[in-house]
Amino acid sequence: MVDAMNNSTAREFILLGFPGFLQSQHLLFIWFLLIYVVILVTNSLIIHTVRTESSLHAPMYVLISMLSAVNICSTSTIVPKMLLGFLFHQNRVSLVECLVQMFFIYFTIMLDCNILLMMALDRYIAICKPLRYPSIMTRQTLVVLTIAAVVRGVSIVSPVIILASQLDYCHSNIIRHFACEHMALLSLACGNVTKNKLVGLSLRVFSTALDLSFLCTSYGSIMRAALTISTGAQRHKSLHTCGTHVLVILIVYFSRLSSSIVYRASRTVSQDTHNLLSAIYLLIPALVNPLIYGLRTTEIRHRLLKVVKHRIVP
Repeated sequence: MVDAMNNSTAREFILLGFPGFLQSQHLLFIWFLLIYVVILVTNSLIIHTVRTESSLHAPMYVLISMLSAVNICSTSTIVPKMLLGFLFHQNRVSLVECLVQMFFIYFTIMLDCNILLMMALDRYIAICKPLRYPSIMTRQTLVVLTIAAVVRGVSIVSPVIILASQLDYCHSNIIRHFACEHMALLSLACGNVTKNKLVGLSLRVFSTALDLSFLCTSYGSIMRAALTISTGAQRHKSLHTCGTHVLVILIVYFSRLSSSIVYRASRTVSQDTHNLLSAIYLLIPALVNPLIYGLRTTEIRHRLLKVVKHRIVP
């Protein structure tokens, strides 16, 4: 029996998307296309504004543009394939393609979090050690931190993907999801997946606990230092900037936490509700982050208005 199941291991899967909306694919296509366009336009505007305005070449703004670039990459990993499935029913994916998509879904999530850690370090040095800031946060430092962020992301995500690639998938070849999420793929495995779940959960808990400890320590020190600044305007600016970063951090980490909630809730809610919640936690950070930085960061807001006015009124 086991041999027979192993012989029928699936090498191609069908991403079912939203099973309850098979007759409304065009409506889903329109909604997700609009979301994707908004994500592309808003994040591209942030990147363009930071790149073209020399006054925004400081590390903090460079990190914001890097976050926008990751937002574009993360949504482009998921949405185009989803849209093709809605419109042309091109929803078949090989096991290798599925694992590659899974890698980039979780790698971009990790990269998102790593950039937030870099932002926290940047603000800590800028506010707590202002005299040393120019000599510490140089271009070379940003390059080193970016390499470290990539290496950390790869080292955390790779074990999950490697373990998933070693399983046999013979229960079905239909993934009742719009993307190759880890748990969605594991549900099709015919072997013991306890190790996979344990490794995935351990890496997530460890990385999240480490991140939150660093973020709480950094922003706690920043708040204390900001409150001791004698100049009211400077104190307000420091607290406002840090408040913007903290708001983005809350959105990103709440989205990560909601993925666990989605998995637990999947046993009591419909598959379509489960998939909708998954879409929210995967896409909301990329949709909201540029709006937060565009509205709350004065320098970026002014330059954005300048760019838009220049485009509309030559």
